[in-house]
Amino acid sequence: QVQLVESGGGLVQPGGSLRLSCAASGPISTVAAMDWYRRAPGKQRDLVATIDYGGTATYVDSVKGRFTISMDIAKRTVVLQMNSMKPEDTAVYYCKLRQIQPRREFWGQGTQVTVSA
Repeated sequence: QVQLVESGGGLVQPGGSLRLSCAASGPISTVAAMDWYRRAPGKQRDLVATIDYGGTATYVDSVKGRFTISMDIAKRTVVLQMNSMKPEDTAVYYCKLRQIQPRREFWGQGTQVTVSA
């Protein structure tokens, strides 16, 4: 059974930093990409950042220059470094792994991030 486990969430003051990690385990074939999503209170789950097997990263405009996604494909681990955090970054953060063959997606359970003074 494939499992993704996120860690590193918590409470941080505006302007502070947090580092989220997500480790995947189980029968996973070739990884196409790993993503971080977030769901703010009362809103839908939105994509935050993506990194593909080649290491190419993309970000939603609201986090560009503040967040950095990285992946160790051999260890099936993805990290989201979040700096200069803002109250609007408050959300439950989820990681997702996209498998190539067969084409499947796997989600973590989510980790709460709260940015507040």
